[in-house]
Formats: sequence, C-alpha cells, structure tokens
Amino acid sequence: MAATAEERQEQDNWLRLLRSGDHQAFAVFVDKYKETVFLCCRKLGLAEHEADDVAGETFLAAYKGLSRYARRAELSTWLWGIAYRQAVSFLRKNRRDRQLAHKGLEAEPDEQMADDRQHGPAAAIQSEETESVVWQAVDRLPKLWAMAVILFYREQKSIADIAGIMHSKENTVKTYLFRARERLKATLAPVFAEEILHQESRGNADRQTQRTRF
Repeated sequence: MAATAEERQEQDNWLRLLRSGDHQAFAVFVDKYKETVFLCCRKLGLAEHEADDVAGETFLAAYKGLSRYARRAELSTWLWGIAYRQAVSFLRKNRRDRQLAHKGLEAEPDEQMADDRQHGPAAAIQSEETESVVWQAVDRLPKLWAMAVILFYREQKSIADIAGIMHSKENTVKTYLFRARERLKATLAPVFAEEILHQESRGNADRQTQRTRF
C-alpha cells in the first residue's frame, strides 16, 4: 500500500532529524529496527553475544551513512543490506564464512515459480501452530536459502531488493527460493499430511458422536 502524503511528510521529517544527528530520533530508529538486525544476524548463524556486537556495528555504520542515504530503497531494505554485510564480514574475519556456502546452484530455476509468493511457505500457514512448524523448517535450510525466504515472504522484499541486500545476482536469489521451496515441500509434506488425517479423524469422531445423540 502506497504511503499517504501525510505519512511521507512524517517520514521526511524523521529522516531530516536522523541526518541532523538527533539522538532521540536515532534511539527511535534503533528501537524500530533492532529486531530486523538481530533476525539477520541469527539467520546467518551468529550466537547471541556475536549478534549483539554485529548489531552495534550495524547501527554505527547506519548512523555514519544516513547522510548518504538517497532513498532509492526503503529504509528497512537499506538497513538489511548493512546488517547482512556486517554479519558476513564478521563470519569472514572469524573464518566461518564457509557455513554460508552451498553447492548445487548451477541449475536455472523456473522463473515464474521463483517469483510466486502464492506457493511458498507463507501460503501453507493456517494457524499459529502451523506457522511455527513452517518457520522451524525454514531455519533448517542452508543459511542463504533461509535468508532469501525470510526476505521474500516475511519481509515482502522484491527479488531486486534481495539481490541488493545479499550482493547476489537476481537469478541466484531466484535459485535460492526455488531450491528452498522444493526442500520445504519435501520436509513439510509428511507433517501436513498427518495434520490433515488428524483433522479428518476428529471430524469423523464428531459426526459419529452427533449420530449417537440422535
């Protein structure tokens, strides 16, 4: 949904305060986006104390870079990019960037499927319990696949935005999403089949009880 003129004016005023170095405005900025930064760090495999350090570096980099923020992307997208770079830099310095590698990305994805939000993990969510199962399965994906899924489905970022955040080609992002969906289908199919059978069994029992009453 496009922002109203009033909302755009409010954001312009807030950005002006941020760029001027207003500490209260920056405190609001940190509070608003801290969960976004921690989510990025955790999904790339950082421990809690490591995520704290990287989050601090991320907001410091954002503070220094706000004067150069040109609004070509949403503020949250811009911050995701900084958080991603800081987290990957941390992993490289600690010689842990191999955990981001995943072989077998040579095949081209079906581009129509790669752009389709209707067939992803979010489409399968019917309840809070199901949502928990789905995102737990996402957590078990290779880290770059999981990052692409979170950005595309949970954060509603475009393929182009995700490619910018992850410093990847758009087709690479599509491949991550395609492979992630295929893995999730295989992982979640038995879970959902069991849930459907349980619901059907409960429905049959309820109908039998109703017949018995008559």
